[in-house]
Amino acid sequence: MSRTGGDLVVESLTALGARTVFGLPGQHALGLLDALHRSTLRYVGSRTEVNAAFAADGHARTTGEVTPLFVSTGPGALQTLAGLQEAAASSVPVLGISSQIPSAGLGGARRGFLHELPDQQASFRDVVKHTRVVRAASQIPSAIAEAWRIAASAPTGPVWVEIPQDVLLGPAGVPVVSELSGQPIVLEIRSELIAEAARVLADAQRPVILAGGGVVRSGAQPELLTLAEKIGAPVVTTFGGKGAFPWHHKLSLQSWLEDWHTTEVLQDADVLLVIGSGLGELSSNYHTFQPRGRVIQIEADLGKLESNHRALGIHADAKLALRALIPLAEQRDAVVPELLTKVQQRLDGQDLTLERDVLASVRDALPDDAPSFWDMTILAYWAWSAWDPRDGAMHSAQGAGGLGYAFPAALGAASTVDGPVLAVSGDGGAMYGLPELATAKQHNLNVTWLIVDDGGYGILREYMTDAFGAASGTELARPDFVALAESFGIPAIQTTPERLRTDLADALADAGPRVVVLPALLRMFAPTHLEHR
Repeated sequence: MSRTGGDLVVESLTALGARTVFGLPGQHALGLLDALHRSTLRYVGSRTEVNAAFAADGHARTTGEVTPLFVSTGPGALQTLAGLQEAAASSVPVLGISSQIPSAGLGGARRGFLHELPDQQASFRDVVKHTRVVRAASQIPSAIAEAWRIAASAPTGPVWVEIPQDVLLGPAGVPVVSELSGQPIVLEIRSELIAEAARVLADAQRPVILAGGGVVRSGAQPELLTLAEKIGAPVVTTFGGKGAFPWHHKLSLQSWLEDWHTTEVLQDADVLLVIGSGLGELSSNYHTFQPRGRVIQIEADLGKLESNHRALGIHADAKLALRALIPLAEQRDAVVPELLTKVQQRLDGQDLTLERDVLASVRDALPDDAPSFWDMTILAYWAWSAWDPRDGAMHSAQGAGGLGYAFPAALGAASTVDGPVLAVSGDGGAMYGLPELATAKQHNLNVTWLIVDDGGYGILREYMTDAFGAASGTELARPDFVALAESFGIPAIQTTPERLRTDLADALADAGPRVVVLPALLRMFAPTHLEHR
Protein backbone atom coordinates (compact mmCIF):
# COMPACT_ATOMS: atom_id res chain seq x y z
CA MET A 1 0.00 0.00 0.00
CA SER A 2 1.24 3.51 -0.78
CA ARG A 3 2.16 5.71 2.15
CA THR A 4 -0.46 8.24 3.22
CA GLY A 5 -0.73 11.42 5.24
CA GLY A 6 -1.54 9.18 8.21
CA ASP A 7 1.84 7.49 7.76
CA LEU A 8 3.51 10.90 7.85
CA VAL A 9 1.87 11.54 11.21
CA VAL A 10 3.11 8.33 12.83
CA GLU A 11 6.54 8.63 11.17
CA SER A 12 6.87 12.16 12.54
CA LEU A 13 5.83 11.12 16.05
CA THR A 14 8.24 8.18 15.98
CA ALA A 15 11.10 10.42 14.82
CA LEU A 16 10.34 12.81 17.67
CA GLY A 17 10.54 10.03 20.25
CA ALA A 18 6.93 9.09 20.90
CA ARG A 19 6.31 5.53 22.07
CA THR A 20 2.62 5.38 23.00
CA VAL A 21 -0.48 6.98 21.50
CA PHE A 22 -3.83 7.32 23.25
CA GLY A 23 -7.14 7.93 21.58
CA LEU A 24 -10.35 6.79 19.97
CA PRO A 25 -11.12 6.04 16.30
CA GLY A 26 -13.68 7.93 14.24
CA GLN A 27 -14.78 8.13 10.61
CA HIS A 28 -12.52 11.02 9.62
CA ALA A 29 -9.59 9.73 11.71
CA LEU A 30 -9.35 6.25 10.21
CA GLY A 31 -6.26 7.27 8.26
CA LEU A 32 -4.47 7.84 11.57
CA LEU A 33 -5.50 4.48 13.01
CA ASP A 34 -4.71 2.65 9.78
CA ALA A 35 -1.18 4.03 9.80
CA LEU A 36 -0.61 3.04 13.42
CA HIS A 37 -0.46 -0.68 12.65
CA ARG A 38 2.38 0.00 10.20
CA SER A 39 4.38 1.73 12.94
CA THR A 40 6.15 0.76 16.16
CA LEU A 41 3.91 3.03 18.25
CA ARG A 42 1.80 1.39 20.92
CA TYR A 43 -1.87 2.32 20.81
CA VAL A 44 -4.04 2.42 23.96
CA GLY A 45 -7.66 3.01 23.06
CA SER A 46 -10.10 4.47 25.58
CA ARG A 47 -13.89 4.31 25.56
CA THR A 48 -14.57 8.05 25.62
CA GLU A 49 -12.49 10.91 24.27
CA VAL A 50 -12.30 12.81 27.57
CA ASN A 51 -10.90 9.68 29.22
CA ALA A 52 -8.40 9.29 26.38
CA ALA A 53 -7.27 12.86 27.07
CA PHE A 54 -6.95 12.07 30.79
CA ALA A 55 -4.96 8.92 29.95
CA ALA A 56 -2.57 10.91 27.76
CA ASP A 57 -2.25 13.39 30.63
CA GLY A 58 -1.38 10.61 33.09
CA HIS A 59 1.23 9.19 30.71
CA ALA A 60 2.78 12.62 30.11
CA ARG A 61 2.96 13.41 33.84
CA THR A 62 4.59 10.07 34.56
CA THR A 63 7.16 10.14 31.77
CA GLY A 64 7.67 13.90 31.50
CA GLU A 65 7.37 13.40 27.72
CA VAL A 66 5.05 14.86 25.11
CA THR A 67 2.24 12.33 24.68
CA PRO A 68 0.12 12.05 21.50
CA LEU A 69 -3.68 11.84 21.53
CA PHE A 70 -5.63 10.78 18.40
CA VAL A 71 -9.32 11.70 18.08
CA SER A 72 -11.87 12.32 15.36
CA THR A 73 -13.71 15.41 14.18
CA GLY A 74 -16.52 17.36 15.85
CA PRO A 75 -18.07 15.49 18.79
CA GLY A 76 -14.94 13.42 19.34
CA ALA A 77 -12.65 16.42 19.32
CA LEU A 78 -14.92 18.51 21.54
CA GLN A 79 -15.12 15.77 24.16
CA THR A 80 -11.40 16.15 24.83
CA LEU A 81 -11.80 19.75 26.04
CA ALA A 82 -12.22 18.96 29.75
CA GLY A 83 -9.12 16.76 29.67
CA LEU A 84 -7.11 19.35 27.78
CA GLN A 85 -8.22 22.06 30.22
CA GLU A 86 -6.77 19.98 33.06
CA ALA A 87 -3.56 19.47 31.06
CA ALA A 88 -3.34 23.21 30.43
CA ALA A 89 -3.98 24.16 34.06
CA SER A 90 -1.39 21.64 35.26
CA SER A 91 1.16 22.29 32.46
CA VAL A 92 1.03 18.78 31.00
CA PRO A 93 2.44 18.30 27.45
CA VAL A 94 -0.34 16.47 25.58
CA LEU A 95 -0.20 16.63 21.76
CA GLY A 96 -3.77 16.41 20.47
CA ILE A 97 -4.06 15.38 16.83
CA SER A 98 -7.57 15.53 15.45
CA SER A 99 -8.98 14.77 12.05
CA GLN A 100 -11.06 17.34 10.20
CA ILE A 101 -13.76 17.22 7.56
CA PRO A 102 -12.44 17.03 3.97
CA SER A 103 -10.49 20.09 2.86
CA ALA A 104 -13.31 21.19 0.56
CA GLY A 105 -15.47 21.86 3.61
CA LEU A 106 -12.98 24.05 5.46
CA GLY A 107 -13.28 27.79 5.44
CA GLY A 108 -16.67 28.37 7.04
CA ALA A 109 -19.10 27.33 4.29
CA ARG A 110 -21.72 24.80 5.41
CA ARG A 111 -21.21 21.74 3.19
CA GLY A 112 -23.17 19.27 5.32
CA PHE A 113 -20.29 16.94 6.18
CA LEU A 114 -20.79 14.63 9.17
CA HIS A 115 -19.27 16.17 12.36
CA GLU A 116 -18.85 19.53 10.62
CA LEU A 117 -18.16 22.64 12.71
CA PRO A 118 -17.79 26.16 11.30
CA ASP A 119 -14.49 26.59 13.12
CA GLN A 120 -13.42 23.58 15.16
CA GLN A 121 -10.01 25.10 15.83
CA ALA A 122 -11.64 28.06 17.61
CA SER A 123 -12.94 25.76 20.35
CA PHE A 124 -9.37 24.95 21.34
CA ARG A 125 -7.59 28.30 21.03
CA ASP A 126 -8.38 29.46 24.56
CA VAL A 127 -7.63 26.05 26.10
CA VAL A 128 -4.29 24.90 24.67
CA LYS A 129 -0.95 26.63 24.05
CA HIS A 130 -1.02 26.36 20.27
CA THR A 131 -3.31 25.27 17.44
CA ARG A 132 -2.72 24.62 13.75
CA VAL A 133 -4.75 23.27 10.83
CA VAL A 134 -2.67 21.33 8.29
CA ARG A 135 -3.66 21.90 4.65
CA ALA A 136 -1.30 19.54 2.78
CA ALA A 137 0.55 16.31 3.52
CA SER A 138 3.95 17.98 3.11
CA GLN A 139 3.09 20.26 6.06
CA ILE A 140 2.53 17.38 8.47
CA PRO A 141 6.11 16.72 9.72
CA SER A 142 6.87 20.39 10.32
CA ALA A 143 3.48 21.05 11.94
CA ILE A 144 3.88 18.15 14.34
CA ALA A 145 7.49 19.07 15.17
CA GLU A 146 6.40 22.66 15.83
CA ALA A 147 3.59 21.50 18.11
CA TRP A 148 5.89 19.06 19.92
CA ARG A 149 8.46 21.81 20.56
CA ILE A 150 5.80 24.16 21.92
CA ALA A 151 4.31 21.47 24.16
CA ALA A 152 7.73 20.59 25.57
CA SER A 153 8.92 24.17 26.12
CA ALA A 154 8.47 25.70 29.56
CA PRO A 155 5.80 26.20 30.61
CA THR A 156 4.88 22.80 29.19
CA GLY A 157 1.29 22.29 28.12
CA PRO A 158 -1.14 20.83 25.60
CA VAL A 159 -1.21 21.69 21.89
CA TRP A 160 -3.64 20.92 19.08
CA VAL A 161 -3.17 19.94 15.40
CA GLU A 162 -6.01 19.28 12.95
CA ILE A 163 -5.63 17.36 9.67
CA PRO A 164 -8.43 16.98 7.08
CA GLN A 165 -9.65 13.50 6.24
CA ASP A 166 -8.55 13.66 2.62
CA VAL A 167 -5.02 14.70 3.63
CA LEU A 168 -4.78 11.77 6.05
CA LEU A 169 -5.97 9.31 3.40
CA GLY A 170 -4.17 10.88 0.45
CA PRO A 171 -0.62 10.14 -0.73
CA ALA A 172 2.28 11.18 1.48
CA GLY A 173 4.09 12.72 -1.47
CA VAL A 174 7.38 13.06 0.45
CA PRO A 175 10.03 10.54 1.59
CA VAL A 176 9.80 8.65 4.89
CA VAL A 177 10.43 10.92 7.87
CA SER A 178 13.71 9.75 9.39
CA GLU A 179 14.87 12.75 11.43
CA LEU A 180 12.85 15.47 13.11
CA SER A 181 13.68 17.83 15.96
CA GLY A 182 11.25 19.00 18.58
CA GLN A 183 13.81 20.29 21.05
CA PRO A 184 12.17 22.69 23.50
CA ILE A 185 13.04 26.37 23.57
CA VAL A 186 15.18 27.18 26.62
CA LEU A 187 14.25 30.18 28.74
CA GLU A 188 17.43 32.23 29.07
CA ILE A 189 18.34 33.26 32.62
CA ARG A 190 18.67 37.00 33.18
CA SER A 191 21.71 37.30 35.44
CA GLU A 192 20.78 40.71 36.87
CA LEU A 193 17.51 39.29 38.23
CA ILE A 194 19.25 36.31 39.82
CA ALA A 195 21.80 38.65 41.41
CA GLU A 196 19.02 40.85 42.78
CA ALA A 197 17.22 37.79 44.20
CA ALA A 198 20.42 36.73 45.96
CA ARG A 199 20.83 40.23 47.41
CA VAL A 200 17.27 40.30 48.73
CA LEU A 201 17.62 36.85 50.27
CA ALA A 202 20.92 37.83 51.91
CA ASP A 203 19.12 40.57 53.85
CA ALA A 204 16.25 38.30 54.97
CA GLN A 205 15.74 37.42 58.60
CA ARG A 206 12.72 35.12 58.10
CA PRO A 207 12.96 33.67 54.56
CA VAL A 208 10.42 31.05 53.52
CA ILE A 209 10.18 29.08 50.26
CA LEU A 210 6.88 28.12 48.60
CA ALA A 211 7.57 25.38 46.03
CA GLY A 212 4.99 24.65 43.34
CA GLY A 213 4.47 22.23 40.49
CA GLY A 214 7.07 23.99 38.36
CA VAL A 215 9.78 22.54 40.62
CA VAL A 216 8.55 19.01 39.96
CA ARG A 217 8.05 19.50 36.21
CA SER A 218 11.55 20.87 35.74
CA GLY A 219 13.16 18.20 37.94
CA ALA A 220 14.53 20.88 40.27
CA GLN A 221 14.15 18.92 43.51
CA PRO A 222 17.94 18.55 44.10
CA GLU A 223 18.51 22.26 43.49
CA LEU A 224 15.65 23.25 45.79
CA LEU A 225 17.05 21.07 48.57
CA THR A 226 20.52 22.55 48.16
CA LEU A 227 19.26 26.14 48.21
CA ALA A 228 16.92 25.63 51.17
CA GLU A 229 19.67 24.07 53.25
CA LYS A 230 22.16 26.77 52.27
CA ILE A 231 19.93 29.75 53.20
CA GLY A 232 18.17 27.95 56.07
CA ALA A 233 14.70 28.57 54.65
CA PRO A 234 11.74 26.35 55.59
CA VAL A 235 9.79 25.01 52.60
CA VAL A 236 6.04 24.77 52.04
CA THR A 237 4.93 22.81 48.99
CA THR A 238 1.74 23.53 47.06
CA PHE A 239 -0.70 20.74 46.24
CA GLY A 240 0.71 20.61 42.71
CA GLY A 241 4.22 20.71 44.14
CA LYS A 242 3.93 17.46 46.08
CA GLY A 243 7.31 15.75 45.99
CA ALA A 244 9.26 18.96 45.40
CA PHE A 245 10.83 18.69 48.87
CA PRO A 246 11.40 15.76 51.27
CA TRP A 247 8.29 15.46 53.44
CA HIS A 248 10.09 14.80 56.74
CA HIS A 249 13.13 17.04 56.22
CA LYS A 250 13.87 19.35 59.14
CA LEU A 251 13.05 22.34 56.89
CA SER A 252 9.81 20.87 55.55
CA LEU A 253 6.56 22.61 56.50
CA GLN A 254 4.66 20.16 54.26
CA SER A 255 1.48 21.21 52.42
CA TRP A 256 -1.16 22.42 54.87
CA LEU A 257 -2.13 25.36 52.68
CA GLU A 258 -5.76 25.41 53.84
CA ASP A 259 -4.75 25.88 57.46
CA TRP A 260 -4.42 29.48 58.59
CA HIS A 261 -1.24 28.70 60.55
CA THR A 262 0.49 28.00 57.21
CA THR A 263 -0.96 31.17 55.72
CA GLU A 264 0.44 33.14 58.64
CA VAL A 265 3.91 31.67 58.17
CA LEU A 266 3.87 32.61 54.48
CA GLN A 267 2.56 36.09 55.23
CA ASP A 268 5.05 36.68 58.04
CA ALA A 269 8.11 35.88 55.91
CA ASP A 270 10.14 39.01 55.31
CA VAL A 271 11.21 37.38 52.02
CA LEU A 272 8.99 34.74 50.40
CA LEU A 273 10.67 32.89 47.53
CA VAL A 274 7.94 31.42 45.31
CA ILE A 275 9.24 28.85 42.84
CA GLY A 276 7.07 27.35 40.12
CA SER A 277 3.71 28.60 41.40
CA GLY A 278 1.36 31.34 40.25
CA LEU A 279 -0.03 31.75 43.79
CA GLY A 280 -3.49 30.86 42.53
CA GLU A 281 -6.61 30.04 44.51
CA LEU A 282 -5.51 26.76 46.11
CA SER A 283 -1.95 27.95 46.77
CA SER A 284 -3.08 31.15 48.51
CA ASN A 285 -5.73 29.71 50.85
CA TYR A 286 -8.46 30.89 48.51
CA HIS A 287 -6.84 34.30 48.01
CA THR A 288 -6.78 35.11 51.74
CA PHE A 289 -2.96 35.17 51.71
CA GLN A 290 -1.59 38.74 51.79
CA PRO A 291 2.22 38.93 51.97
CA ARG A 292 3.71 41.49 54.33
CA GLY A 293 7.32 41.12 53.16
CA ARG A 294 9.11 40.97 49.80
CA VAL A 295 8.11 38.31 47.29
CA ILE A 296 10.49 36.77 44.76
CA GLN A 297 8.65 34.74 42.13
CA ILE A 298 10.39 32.33 39.74
CA GLU A 299 7.84 31.22 37.16
CA ALA A 300 8.11 29.74 33.66
CA ASP A 301 4.59 30.80 32.69
CA LEU A 302 4.82 34.48 31.81
CA GLY A 303 1.07 34.93 32.27
CA LYS A 304 1.33 33.86 35.92
CA LEU A 305 4.25 36.13 36.78
CA GLU A 306 2.99 38.71 39.31
CA SER A 307 -0.58 37.87 38.30
CA ASN A 308 -1.73 37.78 41.92
CA HIS A 309 0.93 39.61 43.97
CA ARG A 310 3.65 42.13 43.27
CA ALA A 311 7.07 40.50 43.28
CA LEU A 312 10.57 40.50 41.95
CA GLY A 313 9.41 38.50 38.93
CA ILE A 314 11.88 36.15 37.28
CA HIS A 315 10.61 34.52 34.09
CA ALA A 316 12.58 31.29 34.14
CA ASP A 317 12.53 27.53 34.39
CA ALA A 318 12.83 26.54 38.04
CA LYS A 319 15.82 24.23 37.64
CA LEU A 320 17.93 26.67 35.63
CA ALA A 321 17.07 29.59 37.90
CA LEU A 322 17.93 27.67 41.08
CA ARG A 323 21.21 26.48 39.58
CA ALA A 324 22.14 30.08 38.93
CA LEU A 325 20.97 31.28 42.35
CA ILE A 326 22.70 28.67 44.54
CA PRO A 327 26.32 29.89 44.13
CA LEU A 328 25.25 33.49 44.84
CA ALA A 329 23.22 32.66 47.95
CA GLU A 330 24.73 33.23 51.39
CA GLN A 331 25.00 30.47 53.98
CA ARG A 332 22.86 31.01 57.06
CA ASP A 333 21.36 29.08 59.97
CA ALA A 334 17.79 27.84 59.77
CA VAL A 335 14.91 29.10 61.86
CA VAL A 336 11.88 26.83 61.48
CA PRO A 337 8.53 27.93 62.94
CA GLU A 338 6.47 25.50 65.04
CA LEU A 339 3.88 25.22 62.31
CA LEU A 340 3.32 21.48 62.09
CA THR A 341 2.72 21.13 65.83
CA LYS A 342 -0.03 23.76 65.63
CA VAL A 343 -1.60 22.05 62.62
CA GLN A 344 -1.68 18.70 64.39
CA GLN A 345 -3.18 20.27 67.51
CA ARG A 346 -6.00 21.71 65.41
CA LEU A 347 -6.65 18.32 63.82
CA ASP A 348 -6.57 16.62 67.21
CA GLY A 349 -9.30 18.99 68.36
CA GLN A 350 -11.68 17.68 65.68
CA ASP A 351 -13.35 14.26 65.50
CA LEU A 352 -11.43 13.01 62.47
CA THR A 353 -10.08 9.62 63.52
CA LEU A 354 -11.80 7.77 60.65
CA GLU A 355 -10.46 10.11 57.98
CA ARG A 356 -6.92 10.10 59.30
CA ASP A 357 -6.92 6.32 59.67
CA VAL A 358 -8.24 5.78 56.13
CA LEU A 359 -5.56 8.01 54.59
CA ALA A 360 -2.86 6.34 56.72
CA SER A 361 -4.08 2.92 55.57
CA VAL A 362 -3.83 3.94 51.92
CA ARG A 363 -0.33 5.35 52.46
CA ASP A 364 0.80 2.17 54.25
CA ALA A 365 -0.63 -0.09 51.54
CA LEU A 366 0.92 1.73 48.59
CA PRO A 367 4.57 0.93 47.81
CA ASP A 368 6.82 3.93 48.39
CA ASP A 369 7.72 4.36 44.71
CA ALA A 370 4.24 3.80 43.24
CA PRO A 371 2.48 6.77 41.65
CA SER A 372 -1.05 7.68 42.69
CA PHE A 373 -3.83 9.55 40.87
CA TRP A 374 -6.64 11.27 42.75
CA ASP A 375 -10.07 12.45 41.70
CA MET A 376 -11.88 15.46 43.16
CA THR A 377 -13.12 13.62 46.24
CA ILE A 378 -12.89 14.18 50.00
CA LEU A 379 -10.04 11.72 50.49
CA ALA A 380 -8.09 13.56 47.78
CA TYR A 381 -8.69 16.88 49.53
CA TRP A 382 -7.15 15.30 52.61
CA ALA A 383 -4.27 13.97 50.52
CA TRP A 384 -3.52 17.41 49.10
CA SER A 385 -2.56 18.52 52.59
CA ALA A 386 -1.57 15.34 54.41
CA TRP A 387 -0.18 12.86 51.84
CA ASP A 388 3.51 12.04 52.02
CA PRO A 389 4.39 11.14 48.42
CA ARG A 390 7.67 9.44 49.43
CA ASP A 391 9.27 8.24 46.18
CA GLY A 392 6.03 8.01 44.20
CA ALA A 393 4.47 11.02 42.53
CA MET A 394 1.00 12.19 43.59
CA HIS A 395 -1.17 13.52 40.75
CA SER A 396 -4.63 15.04 40.97
CA ALA A 397 -7.09 17.08 38.94
CA GLN A 398 -6.58 20.17 41.09
CA GLY A 399 -5.45 22.19 38.09
CA ALA A 400 -8.90 22.55 36.53
CA GLY A 401 -10.88 20.59 39.12
CA GLY A 402 -12.94 18.36 36.84
CA LEU A 403 -14.39 15.01 37.90
CA GLY A 404 -13.39 11.66 36.46
CA TYR A 405 -9.63 12.21 36.18
CA ALA A 406 -8.09 9.57 38.43
CA PHE A 407 -8.82 6.20 36.83
CA PRO A 408 -8.14 7.01 33.15
CA ALA A 409 -5.03 9.03 34.08
CA ALA A 410 -3.78 6.09 36.14
CA LEU A 411 -4.31 3.81 33.13
CA GLY A 412 -2.16 6.17 31.08
CA ALA A 413 0.58 5.98 33.69
CA ALA A 414 0.30 2.19 33.94
CA SER A 415 1.04 1.89 30.23
CA THR A 416 4.61 3.00 31.01
CA VAL A 417 5.17 2.16 34.71
CA ASP A 418 6.73 -1.14 35.76
CA GLY A 419 4.75 -1.73 38.93
CA PRO A 420 1.41 -0.90 40.52
CA VAL A 421 -0.46 2.38 40.09
CA LEU A 422 -3.20 3.59 42.43
CA ALA A 423 -6.33 5.53 41.43
CA VAL A 424 -8.62 7.03 44.08
CA SER A 425 -12.17 8.20 43.33
CA GLY A 426 -15.42 8.87 45.10
CA ASP A 427 -18.50 7.11 43.81
CA GLY A 428 -19.57 10.24 41.93
CA GLY A 429 -16.24 10.63 40.13
CA ALA A 430 -16.04 6.88 39.55
CA MET A 431 -19.15 6.99 37.37
CA TYR A 432 -17.19 9.00 34.80
CA GLY A 433 -14.53 6.30 34.49
CA LEU A 434 -16.59 3.10 34.43
CA PRO A 435 -16.19 2.53 30.65
CA GLU A 436 -12.43 2.41 31.17
CA LEU A 437 -12.78 -0.85 33.10
CA ALA A 438 -12.92 -2.34 29.60
CA THR A 439 -9.71 -0.51 28.67
CA ALA A 440 -7.99 -1.73 31.84
CA LYS A 441 -9.00 -5.31 31.12
CA GLN A 442 -8.20 -5.22 27.40
CA HIS A 443 -4.68 -3.91 27.96
CA ASN A 444 -4.19 -5.67 31.33
CA LEU A 445 -3.06 -2.43 32.94
CA ASN A 446 -1.74 -2.68 36.48
CA VAL A 447 -4.07 -0.20 38.20
CA THR A 448 -5.81 -0.67 41.51
CA TRP A 449 -8.88 1.55 41.72
CA LEU A 450 -9.99 2.54 45.22
CA ILE A 451 -13.59 3.82 45.18
CA VAL A 452 -14.75 5.54 48.37
CA ASP A 453 -18.53 5.18 48.21
CA ASP A 454 -20.50 7.69 50.28
CA GLY A 455 -23.62 7.70 48.14
CA GLY A 456 -23.17 11.06 46.48
CA TYR A 457 -20.97 14.01 45.64
CA GLY A 458 -19.50 14.13 49.13
CA ILE A 459 -17.52 17.36 48.98
CA LEU A 460 -20.40 19.22 47.31
CA ARG A 461 -22.73 17.84 49.99
CA GLU A 462 -20.46 19.41 52.62
CA TYR A 463 -20.19 22.72 50.76
CA MET A 464 -23.96 23.03 50.34
CA THR A 465 -24.73 22.01 53.91
CA ASP A 466 -22.24 24.55 55.26
CA ALA A 467 -23.51 27.32 52.99
CA PHE A 468 -27.26 26.67 52.89
CA GLY A 469 -28.03 24.33 55.80
CA ALA A 470 -28.98 21.47 53.47
CA ALA A 471 -27.77 19.82 50.28
CA SER A 472 -29.71 19.20 47.08
CA GLY A 473 -28.73 17.39 43.90
CA THR A 474 -25.83 15.65 45.61
CA GLU A 475 -27.32 12.21 46.39
CA LEU A 476 -26.70 9.50 43.81
CA ALA A 477 -28.05 6.12 42.81
CA ARG A 478 -25.04 4.02 41.87
CA PRO A 479 -24.25 0.46 40.84
CA ASP A 480 -22.82 -2.39 42.81
CA PHE A 481 -19.23 -1.46 41.95
CA VAL A 482 -17.87 -4.88 42.91
CA ALA A 483 -20.33 -6.77 40.71
CA LEU A 484 -19.84 -4.28 37.90
CA ALA A 485 -16.04 -4.66 37.95
CA GLU A 486 -16.39 -8.43 38.01
CA SER A 487 -18.66 -8.26 34.96
CA PHE A 488 -15.63 -6.85 33.10
CA GLY A 489 -13.54 -9.75 34.36
CA ILE A 490 -11.72 -7.58 36.91
CA PRO A 491 -11.30 -8.90 40.48
CA ALA A 492 -12.98 -6.64 43.03
CA ILE A 493 -13.65 -6.55 46.76
CA GLN A 494 -15.69 -4.51 49.21
CA THR A 495 -13.65 -3.56 52.25
CA THR A 496 -14.02 -1.75 55.58
CA PRO A 497 -11.84 0.92 57.23
CA GLU A 498 -10.43 -1.79 59.49
CA ARG A 499 -9.51 -4.10 56.58
CA LEU A 500 -8.56 -1.40 54.08
CA ARG A 501 -4.81 -1.53 54.64
CA THR A 502 -4.64 -5.29 54.06
CA ASP A 503 -7.17 -5.49 51.24
CA LEU A 504 -5.62 -2.61 49.32
CA ALA A 505 -2.09 -3.95 49.78
CA ASP A 506 -3.21 -7.35 48.47
CA ALA A 507 -4.83 -5.76 45.42
CA LEU A 508 -1.73 -3.70 44.67
CA ALA A 509 0.47 -6.78 44.94
CA ASP A 510 -1.46 -8.62 42.21
CA ALA A 511 -0.74 -7.93 38.56
CA GLY A 512 -3.44 -6.44 36.38
CA PRO A 513 -6.44 -4.25 37.20
CA ARG A 514 -8.22 -4.50 40.56
CA VAL A 515 -11.09 -2.62 42.22
CA VAL A 516 -11.44 -2.02 45.96
CA VAL A 517 -14.66 -0.42 47.22
CA LEU A 518 -14.79 1.29 50.61
CA PRO A 519 -18.27 2.35 51.79
CA ALA A 520 -17.50 5.27 54.13
CA LEU A 521 -18.79 8.75 54.87
CA LEU A 522 -15.70 10.93 55.25
CA ARG A 523 -15.63 14.55 56.37
CA MET A 524 -13.21 17.39 55.68
CA PHE A 525 -11.13 18.97 58.42
CA ALA A 526 -11.98 22.54 59.37
CA PRO A 527 -9.29 24.26 57.32
CA THR A 528 -9.00 27.66 58.95
CA HIS A 529 -10.43 29.98 61.55
CA LEU A 530 -13.79 31.45 60.56
CA GLU A 531 -12.62 34.99 61.22
CA HIS A 532 -10.17 34.62 58.33
CA ARG A 533 -12.87 33.59 55.81
